Amino acid sequence: MPIISAFFGIIIRMYFDDHGVAHFHAEYQGEQASFDLNGQLLAGEMKSRTARKLIKDWARLHRAELEANWKRAKKLVPLNQIAPLE
Repeated sequence: MPIISAFFGIIIRMYFDDHGVAHFHAEYQGEQASFDLNGQLLAGEMKSRTARKLIKDWARLHRAELEANWKRAKKLVPLNQIAPLE
Protein backbone atom coordinates (compact mmCIF):
# COMPACT_ATOMS: atom_id res chain seq x y z
CA MET A 1 0.00 0.00 0.00
CA PRO A 2 2.41 2.65 -1.19
CA ILE A 3 1.98 6.18 0.10
CA ILE A 4 2.12 8.47 -2.94
CA SER A 5 1.53 11.77 -1.12
CA ALA A 6 0.82 13.25 2.31
CA PHE A 7 -0.33 16.74 3.28
CA PHE A 8 -2.10 18.39 6.22
CA GLY A 9 -2.45 15.04 8.01
CA ILE A 10 -3.99 13.37 4.94
CA ILE A 11 -2.26 10.27 3.59
CA ILE A 12 -2.84 9.28 -0.04
CA ARG A 13 -2.25 5.70 -1.19
CA MET A 14 -2.72 3.76 -4.38
CA TYR A 15 -2.78 -0.04 -4.34
CA PHE A 16 -1.10 -2.29 -6.87
CA ASP A 17 -3.40 -4.23 -9.19
CA ASP A 18 -6.51 -2.67 -7.60
CA HIS A 19 -9.90 -3.32 -9.18
CA GLY A 20 -12.74 -1.12 -10.40
CA VAL A 21 -12.52 2.40 -11.77
CA ALA A 22 -9.30 4.37 -11.42
CA HIS A 23 -9.11 5.65 -7.85
CA PHE A 24 -6.92 6.35 -4.85
CA HIS A 25 -7.34 5.91 -1.12
CA ALA A 26 -7.12 8.65 1.50
CA GLU A 27 -6.81 8.44 5.26
CA TYR A 28 -7.44 11.27 7.69
CA GLN A 29 -7.80 11.05 11.47
CA GLY A 30 -8.51 7.32 11.36
CA GLU A 31 -11.13 7.55 8.61
CA GLN A 32 -10.54 5.95 5.23
CA ALA A 33 -12.20 6.53 1.89
CA SER A 34 -11.58 6.02 -1.80
CA PHE A 35 -11.84 8.80 -4.37
CA ASP A 36 -11.92 8.87 -8.14
CA LEU A 37 -9.15 10.71 -9.95
CA ASN A 38 -11.24 13.92 -9.87
CA GLY A 39 -11.36 13.77 -6.08
CA GLN A 40 -15.00 12.63 -5.83
CA LEU A 41 -15.77 10.34 -2.89
CA LEU A 42 -16.48 6.77 -4.07
CA ALA A 43 -16.61 4.72 -0.89
CA GLY A 44 -15.84 4.92 2.78
CA GLU A 45 -16.23 7.86 5.08
CA MET A 46 -14.46 11.18 5.40
CA LYS A 47 -16.51 13.39 7.73
CA SER A 48 -14.26 16.42 7.52
CA ARG A 49 -15.48 18.74 4.77
CA THR A 50 -12.13 20.48 4.87
CA ALA A 51 -10.25 17.20 4.28
CA ARG A 52 -12.60 16.28 1.40
CA LYS A 53 -12.06 19.71 -0.18
CA LEU A 54 -8.27 19.47 0.18
CA ILE A 55 -8.30 15.99 -1.36
CA LYS A 56 -10.43 17.22 -4.27
CA ASP A 57 -8.16 20.25 -4.84
CA TRP A 58 -5.06 18.04 -4.75
CA ALA A 59 -6.57 15.48 -7.14
CA ARG A 60 -7.52 18.16 -9.66
CA LEU A 61 -3.99 19.58 -9.60
CA HIS A 62 -2.40 16.16 -10.06
CA ARG A 63 -4.90 14.34 -12.29
CA ALA A 64 -2.32 13.44 -14.96
CA GLU A 65 0.10 12.09 -12.35
CA LEU A 66 -2.68 10.05 -10.75
CA GLU A 67 -3.59 8.55 -14.14
CA ALA A 68 0.05 7.68 -14.77
CA ASN A 69 0.35 6.04 -11.34
CA TRP A 70 -2.88 4.07 -11.92
CA LYS A 71 -1.38 2.65 -15.13
CA ARG A 72 1.87 1.87 -13.30
CA ALA A 73 -0.03 0.12 -10.50
CA LYS A 74 -1.90 -2.05 -13.00
CA LYS A 75 1.47 -3.13 -14.42
CA LEU A 76 2.83 -3.75 -10.89
CA VAL A 77 5.52 -1.11 -11.49
CA PRO A 78 6.70 1.12 -8.60
CA LEU A 79 4.57 4.24 -8.20
CA ASN A 80 5.84 7.79 -8.36
CA GLN A 81 5.52 10.21 -5.48
CA ILE A 82 3.16 13.12 -6.12
CA ALA A 83 3.81 16.56 -4.63
CA PRO A 84 1.69 17.46 -1.61
CA LEU A 85 -0.81 20.27 -1.52
CA GLU A 86 0.83 23.37 -0.11
